[in-house]
Amino acid sequence: MKRLCIALLALTFSIIGAGPAGASPTPAAHLTAELVARTDGAAPGTVVWVALVQHIDKGWHTYWRNPGDAGEATRIIWSLPAGWRAGDIVWPAPRRLPVGPIMNYGYEGQVLLSVPITIPAGARIGQSATITALADFLVCADVCVPTQAKVALVVPVVSGQPHADQRWGAAIGRALAEAPKPAGLDARFQAIGKVVKIAVAGAPLAGADAARAYFYPYDDKLIDHAAVQTIDRGPRGLTLTVRPGIAFSQTPAPATVAGVLALGGRAYEIAATPGAAPAGSFDLGPPVSGAASTMSLALAVVFALLGGLILNLMPCVFPILSMKAAALVGHAGDQRRGRTQGLAFMAGVLITFLALAGVLIAAKGAGAAIGWGFQLQSPVVVAALALIMLAAALNLSGLYEIGASVQGLGAGAASRGDLVGSLLTGVLAVVVAAPCTAPFMGPALGWALTQSAASAAAVFLALGLGFAAPFTVLAFTPGLIGRLPKPGAWMDWLKRALAFPMYATAAWLAWVLAQQAGPNGLALLLAAAVSLGLAAWLFGAAQLRRLNGKHAAPIFVAAAIAFAFSLGAILLGSYPRAAPSAASRTRAPGELASVPYSAERLAALRAAGKPVLVNFTAAWCVTCQVNERLAFSSPRVAEAFARTGAIYMVADWTNHDGDIAKALAAEGRIGVPLYLVYGAGAGAPAVLPQILTPAIIAQALRAAVRPAASAGR
Repeated sequence: MKRLCIALLALTFSIIGAGPAGASPTPAAHLTAELVARTDGAAPGTVVWVALVQHIDKGWHTYWRNPGDAGEATRIIWSLPAGWRAGDIVWPAPRRLPVGPIMNYGYEGQVLLSVPITIPAGARIGQSATITALADFLVCADVCVPTQAKVALVVPVVSGQPHADQRWGAAIGRALAEAPKPAGLDARFQAIGKVVKIAVAGAPLAGADAARAYFYPYDDKLIDHAAVQTIDRGPRGLTLTVRPGIAFSQTPAPATVAGVLALGGRAYEIAATPGAAPAGSFDLGPPVSGAASTMSLALAVVFALLGGLILNLMPCVFPILSMKAAALVGHAGDQRRGRTQGLAFMAGVLITFLALAGVLIAAKGAGAAIGWGFQLQSPVVVAALALIMLAAALNLSGLYEIGASVQGLGAGAASRGDLVGSLLTGVLAVVVAAPCTAPFMGPALGWALTQSAASAAAVFLALGLGFAAPFTVLAFTPGLIGRLPKPGAWMDWLKRALAFPMYATAAWLAWVLAQQAGPNGLALLLAAAVSLGLAAWLFGAAQLRRLNGKHAAPIFVAAAIAFAFSLGAILLGSYPRAAPSAASRTRAPGELASVPYSAERLAALRAAGKPVLVNFTAAWCVTCQVNERLAFSSPRVAEAFARTGAIYMVADWTNHDGDIAKALAAEGRIGVPLYLVYGAGAGAPAVLPQILTPAIIAQALRAAVRPAASAGR
C-alpha cells in the first residue's frame, strides 16, 4: 500500500504544485500594489493612517486626482468593519507627463496614496480588523492598460500608543509631511483677456525656487493643461499666467481657482479667489499623526497554532482518523518506534502544509484568485485522492499486501517502510482536512498572505505544528503507548475494520466529484475504481501464487495493465464543470430556496433593503455540509427566513470561482465556511460562527431586520 500511495501522491502533488509563480505584494498590469500601515497598532477613537503603495514599472505611469488632458485617477473602494470610516486620499504632488500635444499629471516609480481611517471609540481592545481596498488603476506608457488590485491589511486594536511600523512608518510619515497642504498662503486670481493670472503671496515663498513653480488645478476644466505657464517673481510672492480652460467660458465663471502650487520639491494647496493677493502669514504645524498596523507575526503564529489544534476537532478530519489509528497500532510494544512514527507523521503534515502554502502564496502574488482548499477544487485531484483512499481500503481489507504485515509492524520489521507510511498518513491528512477552516485560522492565514514569504511560512508552519501536535505528543507518551495490547491476531481484525472509514472517505470524494463534474465525471471515476479494484485483486492473486512457488508474472502484467487503465482514466479523462448544484437552485419542498451568489445580485438586494444571508460553502467542506444538514435544513431556520423576508444566497466554491475567492478575501478569509448576514440597512455584515445551530441563524436573521423595523417606527 505504501508504494502505491507514494506513486499516486507524486502524481497528485505534481498536479497540485503546478501554478503560476509570483511574489507578494499584489501584482497588476505594469505595477505592484500593497496596503501598508504607519504604526503597529490602533487605539479606539483614533485615526489610522494607511497607504496604498504603487510600485510602477519603469516607463509607465498612473494618474493624479486630476489626470490632466487624458487618463483616469486611481480609485479606491474600501471594505471596512462596522463603524470604521475611510477619509479622503492624501495625494502627493504630481509631476507633468507630456504626451505629444497634451499634458497629463501623474506618478512614476513608487508612490504612496495615504488615507486616514477613523476607528470607532467602541472598538474592542485585543481584537483585529481587516481593512480591504479594491484599487482601480489606469497604467499608461505608449498605450494605456486599465487594471485592478485587491489588497488587505489586518489592524489590531491596542490600548496604548503604537510604535512606528519598521518598514513603512517613516515612508508614510514623509509622504504625509511632503503632501501638498494649506500653508497660510493668500491667493487671488484675475481673468484678463485670454489669460488668467494667479497671484500667491506668503512667508513660505520667501527664497523659494520660483523658476520651477507650476500650478496643478483640481478641476480639469479650469486651465489649458498643455499651455505654458509663465512666472513673474514679486517681493512677497509670485504670479503665474495660465491659459483658461472651458470653465471660464461658462456661466457662472469659477468662484475659486483651487489646486496645488509646486515649487521645486515643496508643494502647497491654494484656493485663489478673485482679486489681488495681499501679504500672508505661514504656520505649517506638525504633521498629523495616526496609528495603523498589521497583525503582529507573534499573534498570527499563536492564532495559527490554536487553529491547527482545533482543526483536529473539525468534522472534516473525522473520515481520516483511521489513518492515525492504523499508524498508532503499529507502535504497540515499542516506544522507540512510536516516537519515530510520531515524528514522521509530523514531518508529513509540515511538508504538506508548507507545500500547499507555497502554491497559494505564489498564486496570490501572481494575482490569481484562489484560496485555502484549492487542491479539492480540481476534479483530477479529487478523483486521484478517491482512488488513493480506495486502494488503501482494499489493502486493509486484505485483497492484496504492500510492505510488511501488520503483525510485523511491532516486532522488528524494517522501519524505513513504517516511517514512509506515517509520513504519507500526515500528507493525506492535510490534503483532505486542510480545506476545513477552524477558529483563529482565517485571520492568521489571511494576514500571512499579505506578508513576506518568511512571515507567511512561519504562520503556516505553526498551523502544521498545531495540527500534528496531538498525535505526535501521544506517540511520545510512554504511559499511553504502553497500555496498547501486544501485537497479535487481533491486529488483523482491527486492520480490516479500519478499512471501512477509508471506503467512506472514498465515497465522500466520489460525491464531491459528482458535484464538480456531474454524472459524466462520476461515471469516469467509477470506471477507474472498477479497474483499480480489478488491479488490486489480480495483484493479490499474483502474490499468493508467488508465495506458493507458482509462476505469477502474467498475472502481475495483467494487474499493471488494469492499474494503468485506472490511472489513465483519471489523468486523461475529461471533467466538464457540472451544472449549478442543488445548493444554488430552489430546493425540495420543505427546504430552503436559494439564489446563487454574485456581487452584483448582492448589491442589488442590499440596495432594495433586503436582508441577505450569504453561505460560502463547498461540497468538499465537511463542516459546510454538516451545517447545511443540521442547521440550514431545520424548520426553525425556514420559518425565520419566511418571517424576516431574508434572502438565502449560496456562494458555491466547489469548483474554482474567482469572484467567490475575491469576496472571501474582502472579508479577510481564504477558505470556507463563511456565513455573512447583511442587515436591511447599510453597514458591514455580521459574521456567524463556523459551527452553526438553528438558533444562531434565527437570531442573526432577527437582528438583520431590526434596524429597518426601528426606522419604520
